[in-house]
Amino acid sequence: GGAGGAELLVAKRKSASATCAVARRIPFIGTPASTDGSAPFTMAAMLPPTKHIDSAGPDLRHHGDAEVRGLDLTDLAVNVRTNTPPDWLRERIAASLGSLAAYPDGGPARAAVASRHGLPEERVLLTAGAAEAFVLIARALPARRPVVVHPQFTEPEAALRAAGHEVGRVLLRPEDGFRLDPAAVPDDADLVVIGNPTNPTSVLHPAGVLERLARPGRTLVVDEAFMDAVPGEREALCARTDLPGLVVLRSLTKTWGLAGLRIGYVLADPATVATLEEAQPLWPVSSPALAAAEACMEPRALVEAADAADRVAVDRAHLLAGLAEFGEVQVVEPSAGPFVLLRTERANEVRERLRSLGFAARRGDTFPGLGAEWLRLAVRDRATTNRFLQAFDLALQGLPRRTAAD
Repeated sequence: GGAGGAELLVAKRKSASATCAVARRIPFIGTPASTDGSAPFTMAAMLPPTKHIDSAGPDLRHHGDAEVRGLDLTDLAVNVRTNTPPDWLRERIAASLGSLAAYPDGGPARAAVASRHGLPEERVLLTAGAAEAFVLIARALPARRPVVVHPQFTEPEAALRAAGHEVGRVLLRPEDGFRLDPAAVPDDADLVVIGNPTNPTSVLHPAGVLERLARPGRTLVVDEAFMDAVPGEREALCARTDLPGLVVLRSLTKTWGLAGLRIGYVLADPATVATLEEAQPLWPVSSPALAAAEACMEPRALVEAADAADRVAVDRAHLLAGLAEFGEVQVVEPSAGPFVLLRTERANEVRERLRSLGFAARRGDTFPGLGAEWLRLAVRDRATTNRFLQAFDLALQGLPRRTAAD
């Protein structure tokens, strides 16, 4: 049951070596992040600041594309929607090539983004993907004590470190479902970064929880790169103008398959937008990327994106039902993004077996707060998922047996 009708792909199997359901605790390092001395431990630990990339643990510059580059693998490592960009969007981008002799004019695209979110244009900044926005934030906004909530996309911390900041980490814990208690964020953190829904955990934090992180004197950066994959974009903060210091990042690369074009945007108060814009080079976004941004804000594009979000939810449910048949696997639920995070023993060996069977999965050990037993899987269509589940079964069954000496 669970895999849908007569499509049972993997027989129910509960391994004798099933991983214990009690999650491994991430050790506390430093002072537990509680609001007063009498309070119990919160669900996260504030780690000491980190500065030098080579001494800070995981490789923050590792990204999922490294799992598939140059290889003929079915890609579950990169969270870009398949069969994108659609033909109509390719045609709009191609039509922009006739204007390449002219310098880019970001005005129409900026107005389109502002209109789509019901905001004035001075609250919008177009960027070469969300990654550029993280660099601008790290270089241009003042921060004495920046804090990044992990596990999450590693580029924000990497950008802050590259700009010379010492970065504090708040680690969310698997035994709490990687959910955030706002009290875990230090009161004196003046720049806080969190993803929603979070990559790689696929946790969607309630807007009301994130609101509690906003305060005067603090920049609250919410990475909503995957929010358009959430039906109804529930819990989005992108249109809010009442929260002090709020900076929301959006990406067009995931839903629309534009990772190679580099287009995203920042939504923030006009003074913050102006500060970030001053740190940009001239003409930071190319004419084809601007054409894509404008096109993706049109009503038909928004309808298509909403339909895609609904499909992702159905396809994710199918993947989760299939994974539930494996007793040695625990999945982080509820999952809200176009990917799921799972934990299984010997995940690196499983990942290598999957590669030999033609599937790429994203390793989890490059995310702070996770380890070698974690894998992230992109949600794909039902047929692809069926093939993956069969390969996953083979990968788990085919692991070389360990002896007592191991």
